[in-house]
Amino acid sequence: MAEQHLQAFLDETSFYNHIVLGHLLPSAWWHPLPHVLQTWLRNYLAATLLFFISGLLWCFYIYYWKRNVYVPKDAIPTKNAILLQIYVAMKAMPWYSALPTLSEYMIESGWTKCYSTISDFGLPLYLVQLAAYLVICEFGIYWVHRELHDIKPLYKYLHATHHVYNKQNTLSPFAGLAFHPLDGILQAVPHVMALFIVPTHFRSHIALLFFEAIWTANIHDCIHAKIWPVMGAGYHTIHHTTYRHNYGHYTIWMDWMLGTLRDPVDDSYGKEM
Repeated sequence: MAEQHLQAFLDETSFYNHIVLGHLLPSAWWHPLPHVLQTWLRNYLAATLLFFISGLLWCFYIYYWKRNVYVPKDAIPTKNAILLQIYVAMKAMPWYSALPTLSEYMIESGWTKCYSTISDFGLPLYLVQLAAYLVICEFGIYWVHRELHDIKPLYKYLHATHHVYNKQNTLSPFAGLAFHPLDGILQAVPHVMALFIVPTHFRSHIALLFFEAIWTANIHDCIHAKIWPVMGAGYHTIHHTTYRHNYGHYTIWMDWMLGTLRDPVDDSYGKEM
C-alpha cells in the first residue's frame, strides 16, 4: 500500500515532466536524464515561462493598455530598470527551481505528509488542511522576511539585492523575483516546511509554489487594490520605501498582530509622501 502511495507521486511528476519537456524540447535532450534532473529542468522551464508571461502581460496592461490609469507617467519604471530586474531574476532562476525539485524528491521518497488525491481525506478536511498550510506559510514567510531585514549581514549580502528597488518608479512586476538566489529560496522554504507539519495535497503544494511567481509580480506593481485583508501592492510599496513595515506575504494579519503594519491610506503616510 505504501509503495502504491509513493508510486502515485512518481507517476504524477513523470506526467508533468513529459507534458512540459515533451512540448518544449526534443526528447533526445531530456529523456536520457535521471528523473530528478528531468524534474529540475521542467521546473526551470515552467518557472521561466510563467515569469515572462505573467510579467509581460501585467506590464502591457498597466503601462500601455491602461497607461496613466493605474500608474502615473512619472512612476512608470524605465526599460533599463525592467531589464535589470529580468537579469537578476534569470540569474537566480536555476537556483529557485531547485526548491520545488527538492520538495518533489522528498515527497516521492515518503518523507512528508503529502497525499496524492483530495478523496484521501475528503473535501472539507482538505480545505482545513489547505488553510493550515497557508497559515504556516504566512507565519514562516513573515519571520524569514523580517529577519532578512533585522539581521544585518543577511540584509547586506542577501536582501539588499532586492531593495535597490526602493521607489515607485523602480518597481515593476518583474521585480517580484529579482532576489539574490538564497534570499528567494529562504522566503519560499515555509512552503516546504509545511509538508512536514500538516497533510498537504501534492498538486496544491506545487500550484502554490508556482503561484508565487504571479503573486510576487502582483505585489510589485505599486497598485493599491484595497482588498482587505490582502497584503497587496499598496502595502508592499510602503515596505520598499520604509524598510521596516509590511513584511507579510498574502495578508496583513502578521504585521497587524506584531505592530509592523502600515496602511497605504493612513494620513500620516500620505503626509510623508
